[in-house]
Amino acid sequence: MLAAVTVASTAFAGAHREVVVEVDGERTTVEGYGRTVADVLAAAGVEVAEGDVLAPAPGTAVTDGSEIVVRHARTVTAEVDGETRTWSTTATTVEDALDDLGLRGDARASASRSAALGREPLRVSTPKTVHLVVDGQVVEGTSSAPTVGEALSDLGLVLGEADRVSVPLDAATVEGLVVLVSRAQADGESVTEAVPFETQEVADPDLPEGVRRTVTAGREGVRTTTYERELVGGVVVSRAPVASAVTTAPVAQVVHVGTGETARAQAAAAAAAAATASSAASSSSGAAAAPAAPPAVAVAPGSAQEIARGMVAARGWGDEQFSCLVSLWKKESGWNHLAQNRSSGAYGIPQSLPGSKMASAGADWRTNPATQIAWGLGYIADRYGTPCGAWSHSKARGWY
Repeated sequence: MLAAVTVASTAFAGAHREVVVEVDGERTTVEGYGRTVADVLAAAGVEVAEGDVLAPAPGTAVTDGSEIVVRHARTVTAEVDGETRTWSTTATTVEDALDDLGLRGDARASASRSAALGREPLRVSTPKTVHLVVDGQVVEGTSSAPTVGEALSDLGLVLGEADRVSVPLDAATVEGLVVLVSRAQADGESVTEAVPFETQEVADPDLPEGVRRTVTAGREGVRTTTYERELVGGVVVSRAPVASAVTTAPVAQVVHVGTGETARAQAAAAAAAAATASSAASSSSGAAAAPAAPPAVAVAPGSAQEIARGMVAARGWGDEQFSCLVSLWKKESGWNHLAQNRSSGAYGIPQSLPGSKMASAGADWRTNPATQIAWGLGYIADRYGTPCGAWSHSKARGWY
């Protein structure tokens, strides 16, 4: 009996084993008395279903220190180049899942290849040929990047801030993709603009009151502005000023405005002299009578002749000269500032030929009697000395 008990105890001790069980990558040491793989798994509470991987086979005898590997099958979803694929696998890592899909090599996954295969969908991008056209040159390369921007980076293309591409950078990369790249260029541009001139008015006592004469013609200046431009494909996409300066200063226009003070002073002096002479003549007994003064010409207030009378007096010419002037220009134009000789082209009160000569007295020579008269008196003084000299020439020749 003692021998039988000893044999039984020895057999029972021999049935106790320590077995390493690895389930989906996790290793556990299991102690038990099972003789086969199926016995050990049943004792450890590990279930194996159809489609799972078990090594060794369920009926394989186990010994102390044996290892059992179990891989449970599960459904995995992956998105490959935008296309969804779902399959059952016992893979535990991203690398194993890529093996299932036959996508080793240069395929790019959303998780590290050595990472455990999780529940989140796996995104995979396969190598694709990309054609770049940069400033007219074609560059071809291969990239597994999921987006256009990443693909361009893979191919070594660095984009400037103002560069333009024909495809959005966040668009998906597809096989045979063609991307046109337009490099931005910078250049300078100078633009000129007019600077208006000022008008300065100066009171002139020698001009009849209200008469305006341009002494210095105004001239516009020039401002030059330099811009920096960015061009893409020859089209300006931005323009910013970098410098601006007046390169030609404007010239102020100087206009003399008549106050009539000189004419009034001369008229007053002449009246005083005439009164003195008349008084002296009447008080001198037996003195010879003074020569009679030419008859005064009556003029309408505000008329061209009234303007002329003031200008004649301002030049120091008396009533006799004014009378000659009235006759001269009555013959020429009838004192009409719009008179025009259609055969010769002579224009205005003094019948300037051509009329544009009067522009030297003012830009309003076509419509302003004062401008025409001022020019006409200057012409008479330069050529004939006095209005009576001009009138004598006109009567003798028919023109002046």
